[in-house]
Amino acid sequence: MGPEATVDLMSRIIAHTEARDDADHIRCIVDNNPKVPSRIKALLEGGGESPAPCMADMAKRLETWGADCLAIACNTAHNYYPDVQGAVTIPVLNMIELAAAHAVQQNPGCRRVGVLASPAVRLTRLYSDVLERLGVETVYPEPEYENRLLQVIKNIKAGDTGPGLRREFAEIIENIGKNGAEIAIIACTELGIICEEYTIPVVDAADVLARELVRFAQEK
Repeated sequence: MGPEATVDLMSRIIAHTEARDDADHIRCIVDNNPKVPSRIKALLEGGGESPAPCMADMAKRLETWGADCLAIACNTAHNYYPDVQGAVTIPVLNMIELAAAHAVQQNPGCRRVGVLASPAVRLTRLYSDVLERLGVETVYPEPEYENRLLQVIKNIKAGDTGPGLRREFAEIIENIGKNGAEIAIIACTELGIICEEYTIPVVDAADVLARELVRFAQEK
């Protein structure tokens, strides 16, 4: 997936592990593969190569190398979750389901959840279908703000995490708040890199995934 998002997830795993020594940390096998075909090209622009075969092959290799479970450090790539899970016998943690369930459980009574992600996440209904099953309505940024959000994501991929970009992201979160979102899910692992405190509470999907990985490994 994105190299920054992959490293960010690794950092979160380390941060959420109670350790006094190197040996207390969790062994991780990471395939940091920026050559996975673009999810944006495949889902938004049309005609792009499907990432599914590449992701399934990566999953098989990680299982062969000894992994006990797998995680995908990209929300949009969960469109191909069935292909990955179908390629291996070990569990693949589903960041979408984990983040949606966490958002609802931690905010009882909430009826409208904002989702901040690339337009591909909205179009594929990755979060909408899960939140609908949980009895919650999904709120996305208005079209103008969604376009701005996609540019923010692209800028982070290009290495920009500066104050101007962070202000832009805060304005986008204000937009979904004005449209009724009571909380927001940071549903793009790039966006998690610049996540701060905002006008409404946020749930960072990458952070939820990292905590679940630590829990799974420690129980294992």
